[in-house]
Amino acid sequence: MTIIGASGHGKVVADIAGLNGYDKIEFLDDNAELHSCGKWPVVGMSELAAEIDHDLFIAIGSAAVRERLMERFQDKHMVTLIHPSAVIAEGVEIGVGSVVMAGAVINPGARIGKGCIINTSSSVDHDCVLGDYVHVAVGSHLAGTVSVGKGTWIGAGATVSNNISICEGCMIGAGAVVVKSISEPGTYLGIPSRKVI
Repeated sequence: MTIIGASGHGKVVADIAGLNGYDKIEFLDDNAELHSCGKWPVVGMSELAAEIDHDLFIAIGSAAVRERLMERFQDKHMVTLIHPSAVIAEGVEIGVGSVVMAGAVINPGARIGKGCIINTSSSVDHDCVLGDYVHVAVGSHLAGTVSVGKGTWIGAGATVSNNISICEGCMIGAGAVVVKSISEPGTYLGIPSRKVI
């Protein structure tokens, strides 16, 4: 498997890949000074992904960069990675290029778009719908029937109450509590959350 993005996030993705049976893992990264990521080698720049003929994963935190690279290499075999300790209900839909990390819970009726990050110990409850490239950060919780638009980032430890819609392009700050639907892109902080930028 080749992973684009030799960062801390990439290191976690590689660990999950190993737990899913990948015994040969290598990285590509556009920082020419990087030669390894954890115990795995960095073998070149991202452009080399055009030449590979095996599984590929984009491990980049930025939704915009993740989207650009997934579109650039869409003809490659991109995989979805799920940590063995994650709890995924039967019938949940998870898009290609998404990762579900250790201790995450995704409940019945949830639909996760492509290129999403469902981070460590986060939860996505029943009937939630996440657009493409959404990041649900460490320890965040989405209650039932939450809708999250494309590219939105839900910060560490944030909570979104049930039956809430969040438009695309939002940043929900760490520890924020969202109790009203959000229809305007921006940065939202606090308890209850309010737009600050």
